[in-house]
Amino acid sequence: FIVQHQTSELWMKLMLHELRAAIGAIAADRMAPAFKMLARVSRIMEQLVHAWDVLATMTPPEYSAIRPYLASSSGFQSWQYRCIEFMLGNKNADMLAVFDHDPAASATLAEALAAPSLYDEFLLHLARTGHAVPNGCTARDWRRPHVRCPDLVPVLARIYRDPAAHWDAYHLCELLVDVENGFQFWRFRHMKTVERIIGYRRGTGGSSGVGFLKQALELSFFPELYEVRSVLDQPASTPADA
Repeated sequence: FIVQHQTSELWMKLMLHELRAAIGAIAADRMAPAFKMLARVSRIMEQLVHAWDVLATMTPPEYSAIRPYLASSSGFQSWQYRCIEFMLGNKNADMLAVFDHDPAASATLAEALAAPSLYDEFLLHLARTGHAVPNGCTARDWRRPHVRCPDLVPVLARIYRDPAAHWDAYHLCELLVDVENGFQFWRFRHMKTVERIIGYRRGTGGSSGVGFLKQALELSFFPELYEVRSVLDQPASTPADA
């Protein structure tokens, strides 16, 4: 149990490094290195997902034997995990208070909260390269999470309908989907491992346990990248349709 969490923190440290580099590369319109960094993030996610295979071998009695020693320890206390969530776009200023006891972590999280997320930089890049990204997606308060924007879907549909003409943008879209899928697989394995070991008891950090983890599965970092798939068989809209 302890080894699982310690090794996960090491992988998350590397993921943060790669996410920062990828966000910086996209902000500078340097797509080639961004592609490589995001691919590496997805491979890191695979390592984190497969790590649950080992922990899932822990039986309920084995976990019950160590649970009293965990006290209120919880994944909520991982500032690196929270920073990854912020950088991917799931921002929540209320979470900063959890890390008041750690000034360095708190400062890092405050910086990530105030900066554009990976998806924000992706949309800013699209806008700079001639795509009609709605202003509400590129001029907003970065401290708040991205809110689903229906007007963004046609912009992405234009890219998906002609990948050859927009290859860099298309490839970046798919790499972002890879990242989100990997993160969702991690969330799912986390939830199922908890369900297998402790059932529906409350988590050590006071959360509702499995119920809370199931709710997290409904959160999407890049909602329009999934929504666009539902409209690709529909005719492209024209100015006359508006």
